[in-house]
Amino acid sequence: MKLESPLLSAVPGLRHAFFSRDGGVSGGIYASLNGGIGSNDDPANVAENRRRMAARMGVTSDHFLTLFQAHSPDVVVASAPWDTASRPRADAIVTRAEGLAIGVTAADCGPILFVDPNARVIGAAHAGWKGALTGIVESTVDAMERLGADRTGIVAAIGPLIRQPSYEVGNEFVARFVDADAENALFFLPASREGHAMFDLAGFIRMRLENAGVSVIDDTGVDTYSDDRFFSYRRSVHRKEPDYGRHVHAIMLEGE
Repeated sequence: MKLESPLLSAVPGLRHAFFSRDGGVSGGIYASLNGGIGSNDDPANVAENRRRMAARMGVTSDHFLTLFQAHSPDVVVASAPWDTASRPRADAIVTRAEGLAIGVTAADCGPILFVDPNARVIGAAHAGWKGALTGIVESTVDAMERLGADRTGIVAAIGPLIRQPSYEVGNEFVARFVDADAENALFFLPASREGHAMFDLAGFIRMRLENAGVSVIDDTGVDTYSDDRFFSYRRSVHRKEPDYGRHVHAIMLEGE
C-alpha cells in the first residue's frame, strides 16, 4: 500500500508514506487507491480511499491535507486543517504543526517529502517538470527556513515518478530547459526517435535540491510509467484511457 524512505523512517517522531495504488475501493482504471479529487472517479470512493490513507498516517480525514495543484512554484503554510473543497492553490505545503498530515498528489510528477529533524519542520512538494524548472524546490526550502528550519539540516526524499527510460520529450522541451541554463542539457539523453530526447526528472530534482543547500537526499527509484503498482498519466494516454488515478504522498509530525 505504501513505500517509505529509509532516511525519513529513521527520524524520530515522523510519519510518512509514498502510497501505491493498492488497498483502496476504486475500480477499473482507478483501481484501487485513487486519491485524486480532480479525477472522474466516484467521489465517494475517493473519499474512502483518502480516509484509508489518513488512517495509515494516524489521522482523521480532516487532518489529511492536500492542495489544488497548478504546476507552480507556490507554497503555503499549514497551521490548521482546511476544507477539501476550499484547499489552497499551490504545489507545496510546509508546517511545524503536529498531527497534520500534509501531502501532494502525483501520477508521474515528482513528489518530494522534506524534514528538518532538529527544527521539526516538514514539507511536501509536487515537482513536475514545470514546477521543478520554475522553482518549487527552492520555494519549499525557503518556506521551511521561514518556519525555523536550516537548509543544511533538511532531509529530502524523492518519491515514485516517471524515470528517464520512460520520459520521451520533444526538442522544444529540451530547448526550454537549455535556454534556462545550458548545464540542463546533462539531464537529456538521445531518444530512438529523431527530434526527441529522454528526460531525467529525478536527476533534475536532485540537482535543484543540492543547489538549494539540501545534501541529504533519498530516492525511491520507482518509475511510475513502467511499474503497474502506480498510476501514470503518460501510460494512461498511451493506453488511450479516458482518465487516470492520482497518488497521495504525505508526511506528518507526531505529537511529543
